[in-house]
Amino acid sequence: MTSVHELYNAMCRIAPPELQTDFDNAGFLVGHGSRAVHTVLLALDITGEVIEEAESLGAELIISHHPVIFRPLHSVTAEGEGALVLKLAEKGLAAICMHTNLDIAEGGVNDVLIRLLGAEPEGVLDKEGCGRVGTLAQPLAMGDFLPLCKQRLRVNALRYVDAGKPVRRLAVMGGSGGDAMRDAIAQGCDTYVTADVKYHQFLDAAALGLNLIDADHFCTENPIMSVLAGKLREQFPELTFVLSERHHQTVSVF
Repeated sequence: MTSVHELYNAMCRIAPPELQTDFDNAGFLVGHGSRAVHTVLLALDITGEVIEEAESLGAELIISHHPVIFRPLHSVTAEGEGALVLKLAEKGLAAICMHTNLDIAEGGVNDVLIRLLGAEPEGVLDKEGCGRVGTLAQPLAMGDFLPLCKQRLRVNALRYVDAGKPVRRLAVMGGSGGDAMRDAIAQGCDTYVTADVKYHQFLDAAALGLNLIDADHFCTENPIMSVLAGKLREQFPELTFVLSERHHQTVSVF
């Protein structure tokens, strides 16, 4: 029998909780640690649809990146802020959520992201150890790098500033990383891929001569889920690990 606790311990080896930033709430957040697990659903977020998907699979556990409990809950009711927590509890589903610790960890979100875009990680981007920098084996024109980004990240659209430079030295940060733009410049990067970029950050990038690409929050982080599934299958071959088919990029473009 494999328990929720055993899977949590495995996730702690992959993404040590002590790496998480001060504002975070990563960890084993819902459920009974002693419960036996046979099927695990992996999804970037725990949404109502993801919970229904887990129930339809007969899963006992959901492993996600974003915490289902992030800020203090003042109530756990069907209509309130704790509705998803209540739904998990009612259906007997456990939840393990590894967030900034999985961003920072070796082999985590940002290592997977930079490798997917064609560079090996050479160092971290910011002082918290998040993000990565690396160098492409062969420089690419932005006109070639943009479709590569779009295809490999499976994103429906890219927002970007083209500074008129080829892509050689690359910085990445999965999720909201606009505030680390100057860290990318300080490390000699000509191109930065992240998400949730604000208007003034695009203006700054253009003025500072940085290629800046917003490739969507979901799409810059979701590649880690298949990597996690692979690592867990190796450790627990007797269990079934399923990647969510219902959870996908939320933002549409017209």
